[in-house]
Amino acid sequence: MKMRKTLLARATMLSLGGALALCMAAAVPLSAQAQTSAPTERQTLDSVVAVVNEGVIMRSELDDRMAQVERQAEARGESLPARGQLESQVLERMIVEEIQLQMARDANLSIDDTELNRQVRSIAESNNMSLEEFADALEADGITLASVREDVRREMLMRQVQQRQVGNRVNISDSEVDRLLSQQSSQSGEQAVIQETRARHILIELTPTRNESQARAKAQEVRERLGRGEDFAKVAREMSDDNGSALNGGGLGWLRPGQTVPAFEDAMRELPLNQISEPIRSQFGYHIIQVQERRQQDVTQEAQREEVRQAIFQRRANQELETWQQQIRSQAFVDVRL
Repeated sequence: MKMRKTLLARATMLSLGGALALCMAAAVPLSAQAQTSAPTERQTLDSVVAVVNEGVIMRSELDDRMAQVERQAEARGESLPARGQLESQVLERMIVEEIQLQMARDANLSIDDTELNRQVRSIAESNNMSLEEFADALEADGITLASVREDVRREMLMRQVQQRQVGNRVNISDSEVDRLLSQQSSQSGEQAVIQETRARHILIELTPTRNESQARAKAQEVRERLGRGEDFAKVAREMSDDNGSALNGGGLGWLRPGQTVPAFEDAMRELPLNQISEPIRSQFGYHIIQVQERRQQDVTQEAQREEVRQAIFQRRANQELETWQQQIRSQAFVDVRL
């Protein structure tokens, strides 16, 4: 029981009446869905409690969600409304979720398994566990890691829909940022210094006519040419499949942490100045990288502005999200059968 309460208490739960916060950062918060409990005992015959456009919500699904919400409330020491009122609130949330998932299917949205795995691992780490420990803790509570993965996938799909539909409704002007910054002028934050890297690369893509081994062989050929002293910029213009940087001799300019894919960034971080990397595989193909320069950059003021901008965005996005959810709910065909 102690383990269950720890997991539930540390997970971020979607409030029954509140709007789901839109977060543009890489990390997606864990909702109540990601703590799905073992299915409650079900009668032989299930029943429909709501028809939502072409979809349905079953009594067993509602019962499972109700049990989940009640356990989370217990873990948090919170009181709940009368069961009938709570059931209506929970079902309403499920209806809005179903509408959003239908929109995701209609738009052919999907979640990459790599990103899904990263999010599930992040959930485990937020509970101070490895993925294996997290899976064991879930299993001890009668929950499968597969069911948690599916719930996280559903939430990530809804987040994609929300960002598409709501994110572009929110515009933050520089004057708004300046105004809030002036109000916080008495507050002093820590200095923010990052390392920037000036680098260039040559990309060899996999194509319908170039398989993995052929792409790797061509990247190795590029590496050997550079090793013999050929000019990097000349070879990049001739060989690179990254048309944007190839025109600039492979130059990518000054790069900050997080601006490139992890495989590229990891290799770039370890590479000594002016050395040529071995072929580095990423989802884009094979990269030959050269680091030309590194510098420390003070981004304190920039970081402060971005923090304020995100705070304004978060508040306004929550308001827009709630309005949008009300709109899609009113436009959907919903038949509640409680």
